[in-house]
Amino acid sequence: MKLVVLDAYTENPGDLSWDSLGAFGELTVYDRTAYAESPLIAARIGDAEIVVTNKTPISRQTIDRCPNIKLIAVLATGYNVVDTVYAAERGIPVCNVPTYGTAAVAQFAIALLLEICSHVAHHSEAVHAGRWEHSVDWCFWDYPLIELQGKTMGIIGFGRIGQATGRIAKALGMTVLACGSRETEAGRAIASYVDRDTLLARADVVVLHCPLFPDTAGMINKDTIAKMKDGVILINNSRGGLLVEQDVADALNAGKILAAGLDVVSTEPIRGDNPLLTAKNCFITPHISWAPREARERIMTVTADNIRAFLNGAPVNVVNMDV
Repeated sequence: MKLVVLDAYTENPGDLSWDSLGAFGELTVYDRTAYAESPLIAARIGDAEIVVTNKTPISRQTIDRCPNIKLIAVLATGYNVVDTVYAAERGIPVCNVPTYGTAAVAQFAIALLLEICSHVAHHSEAVHAGRWEHSVDWCFWDYPLIELQGKTMGIIGFGRIGQATGRIAKALGMTVLACGSRETEAGRAIASYVDRDTLLARADVVVLHCPLFPDTAGMINKDTIAKMKDGVILINNSRGGLLVEQDVADALNAGKILAAGLDVVSTEPIRGDNPLLTAKNCFITPHISWAPREARERIMTVTADNIRAFLNGAPVNVVNMDV
């Protein structure tokens, strides 16, 4: 059995081992291949039977050029980089890793919020620059500091990650509102379910934990922003396409949105002309909510389990066909 990993570095920059995948056969690992359609992708797959990818696309053209492919394993939950429909037509299952980063993504959402409220990094840099040492005052702060206790967090998308974020918010003394595709007992123990407009009107902090579907694309736009409180805080470490980025930038610059904490943008890596780069009080990180070592270890473990199950004739976590 031949296996190839097309874009290994993000999943494993050197702190993990590929031995669990190498146990299945002849393994070739490339740190980076391509993030756009390229003949190099098919060339590197060659006659491999199992293809492992994170963000390197596997298109119809690539599948046609690589007739030996029997399984495509995605090192992520999202699998939009693969032409899953055509893979199914060719009888190729596509497996993903459905749950690995719940705690990590929730933690990062709260980290973005706490940075906005407390400006820890900025003030640490100020201290190291000597500003406290030479301050005429006993202490100083450059931004208004915000206490979260008693504030209301509204979470749009209240599955596993949304509920994990909600539990942390409750521990901080916040009231939690939620809207999602369906209500659950577990969700009701954390939050009060409301419709989206009510959530937008009442929340001091709006957090997005929903997938990007046609009906959620651009859901945060000038019309929905107008329904929010003045001075609302926006957190998004789900998908960049949930925002109309120019509308969010305009609202930040006007002060309607006090601050935004974003780990995702519409085009990644971010483009230099993204309006959020020059917007006021906009904190942007490079899509790293998922990246703690513990979470990446789970990705590796589940991917190995996916391959093992396929080789044993009982595929699991298949996203593109009934098995």
